[in-house]
Amino acid sequence: MSEMCEFGRVAVLMGGWSAEREVSLKSGTAVLAALEQRNVDAHGVDVDRDIATVLSTERFDRAFVALHGRGGEDGVIQGVLETMNMPYTGSGVMASALAMNKLATKRVLTGAGLPTPDYRVIDEDTRWEEMSSGLGPKVMVKPVHEGSSIGMNKVENAEQLDHAWHEAKRFDDVVIAEKWIEGSEYTAAILGDEPLPLIRLETPRSFYDYHAKYEADDTRYHCPCGLTAAHEQSLQTLAVQAFSAVEGRGWGRVDLFVDGDEQPWIIEINTVPGLTDHSLVPMAARASGIEFDELIWRILAQTVPGQSMGER
Repeated sequence: MSEMCEFGRVAVLMGGWSAEREVSLKSGTAVLAALEQRNVDAHGVDVDRDIATVLSTERFDRAFVALHGRGGEDGVIQGVLETMNMPYTGSGVMASALAMNKLATKRVLTGAGLPTPDYRVIDEDTRWEEMSSGLGPKVMVKPVHEGSSIGMNKVENAEQLDHAWHEAKRFDDVVIAEKWIEGSEYTAAILGDEPLPLIRLETPRSFYDYHAKYEADDTRYHCPCGLTAAHEQSLQTLAVQAFSAVEGRGWGRVDLFVDGDEQPWIIEINTVPGLTDHSLVPMAARASGIEFDELIWRILAQTVPGQSMGER
């Protein structure tokens, strides 16, 4: 049988109910177009709570997960697919749940001896003076279970802390403050077991927020990233170690900072990164000679036992 026949009927899962729904719809639409270009029998599915019934009724054979955020990137949809015994792209239940939870990720990274910025869980009673004495004069406040920088704010004083906590609390019951790292920001895409070329990010905004990621035209992406080959390789190795620490599989992305002393810091692990026209994994893949439709093919090919990752 040809590889396309082995894929069977493919559901491209997108949308969902998370705060990242609109980004997911863009990712899913791009994935669907790429698979259709390769003549794969692929169909877009806007995920709702009845997804198990939809997948069963429509007799899909496998799923390409293009969902971001809760319900799609946190192990929930992966658990549904496992129960249905349906092959799917990307990481499994545990890795998805861990990576989506910023607090759990930090605990795993710390336990594995991998560098991640200091942090603390905060609430409405947290005082700026007490927190800043431990974490420093600048922190990043984050809701624990959101992606795409949703609900995140840079904080430098007590008034900003109060605003940031309330903003993050809108999205999550658990909020953390993380030590601000001054330095250069990099992202490492991972395909299979291999890291792709690093991308160095630059934005005129205070940090790489939602607007900088998906809307701005002044965000700059440097690939080659400007590091020596040895330095880039060391960061790629660190990224693979971080991805392995949460038992990620298939594909993903690890975000890092390198401070003024050239100390790397792992910020976050993404098990279903964006696949939009602004997204980083396709950009890194293109730098290694892998065009978008080939990238999507390779990710889907991992769902077929014994399937080669090579070009088709």
